[in-house]
Amino acid sequence: MVFYFVSNVVSPPFKLFMGAEKHENEELIRWGWPEDVWFHVDKVSSAHGQTIEDVPYAVIEDAAQLVKANSINGNKMNNVDVVYTMWENLKKTPSMDVGQVSFHREKDVMKIRVEKRINEIVNRLNKTKTEEHPDFRLEREKRDAAERADQKKIMRERKEQEKVSQKQKMEEAELRSYASLMSSDKMTSNRDDGNDSDEFM
Repeated sequence: MVFYFVSNVVSPPFKLFMGAEKHENEELIRWGWPEDVWFHVDKVSSAHGQTIEDVPYAVIEDAAQLVKANSINGNKMNNVDVVYTMWENLKKTPSMDVGQVSFHREKDVMKIRVEKRINEIVNRLNKTKTEEHPDFRLEREKRDAAERADQKKIMRERKEQEKVSQKQKMEEAELRSYASLMSSDKMTSNRDDGNDSDEFM
């Protein structure tokens, strides 16, 4: 089961989602999308997420409050750090517990300090909460297939443009050269059809 929330502090609104527990979060970790931003209370269990630079600060604050509020330990604490990074930066090894991750590049991990739970933010987000049972693997496979089809289409169009461009270059080169003038079908003879006379008149 996955919970979806809408952060409407900006327009267009951002969709936030989190697993109901660590097994659902494991699916989010495994089948996330490259533009997903992943949030987690640093060093304690918690809930989870364009590029980070594209996410407005108000949405980051909403996500941090949501993560803190849904953390078993983080919800009881003040001054907790919430870390966030792009989904692609998540590192999962077979030896890790369910829901546990590390990072490929620590320098790409951002951090926001949440001093305390702000109930008005959490309550606003909870009013948008919906519950769904998505198949993350299927969604990711569909997305990847659509992306591959788009890439193939772009490559076909690029090849067609290259062919047209190459043909134009060849035609222009031919016009600039004398080769087109020297073709046999454009030549005429100065022979006088059997008249051996040297006279021009």
